[in-house]
Amino acid sequence: MKIVIPGGAGQVGQVLARHFHSKGDEVVVLSRTPHAAPWRVVAWDGVTRGPWVAELDGSDICINLAGRSVNCRYHEANRRAILDSRVQSTRILNEAIASLNRPPAIWMNASTATIYRHALDRPMDEATGEYGGNEPGAPDTWNFSIKVAKAWEEAFFATQIAGVRKVSLRSAMTFSPDRGGVFDVFLGLVRHGLGGTNLPGTQFVSWIHEVDFIRSIEFLIEHPEMDGAVNLASPHPLPNREFLRLLREAWGIGFGLLTTRWMLEVGTFLLRTESELVLKSRKVIPGRLLVAGFEFSYPTWPEAARELVSRWRALHQAQ
Repeated sequence: MKIVIPGGAGQVGQVLARHFHSKGDEVVVLSRTPHAAPWRVVAWDGVTRGPWVAELDGSDICINLAGRSVNCRYHEANRRAILDSRVQSTRILNEAIASLNRPPAIWMNASTATIYRHALDRPMDEATGEYGGNEPGAPDTWNFSIKVAKAWEEAFFATQIAGVRKVSLRSAMTFSPDRGGVFDVFLGLVRHGLGGTNLPGTQFVSWIHEVDFIRSIEFLIEHPEMDGAVNLASPHPLPNREFLRLLREAWGIGFGLLTTRWMLEVGTFLLRTESELVLKSRKVIPGRLLVAGFEFSYPTWPEAARELVSRWRALHQAQ
């Protein structure tokens, strides 16, 4: 297969590129900053058509992951970059793919589990999940993230292209042991004694192990009846308190500093990021995958945490 991954230079893109490349598939990453890699990397700007369009003609799959990182402060310039980088790249891909003689049969576009409301009461699946954005008292930053998610999916589904199956990937945090990835950040807190409960601790954490992220992508490829929005998340989200306790156990440390909301606000300000990443409750479950018969290799956090810690140690001690 030939797989084109716009925005594939980030953590999730690297996870997918490594996997498909190791299988012998032809992988092409479209990147704003071309760099050396085991697969081909082709320049694009995510806004205008160029020579990169030819890579899609005759390809089998497009997996668009393009978008400015949300690990930043949500001031006006960053908000504009977060929104525009997602919506504009999706729009130009719609234009480009619609113009092809041999478009990819499958186009998967990144989305986010953040599209659902702050949920402490019940799980959010694709059929019954409630979109966020109207919760009384929700911080402006939370509403902004939901606005981005909705605009992203609207741009994706705005154009139907004959012969192209579209799947929107509402993914939870994807955990791999890679340096700088989201798991590396959480584990860094634990390793330095800062991995205590992020109060109140009742907010749910939705996550997915990289193995299951890859397997779910392959499952979607193999099941032509699957289109539209699909949640990519473990079937067992858990409260922040339990999530961090189990991660501490997997690392072998018995303590972690509790962090109150004001401490998180100060800390995330100093780190130039947003507290939403740990305070919003994401209780997302993969309803459609489960109904379709997908079986998770790492359905629960204790076994996933132990495996990720083991590989993190092996990877980083070898470097």
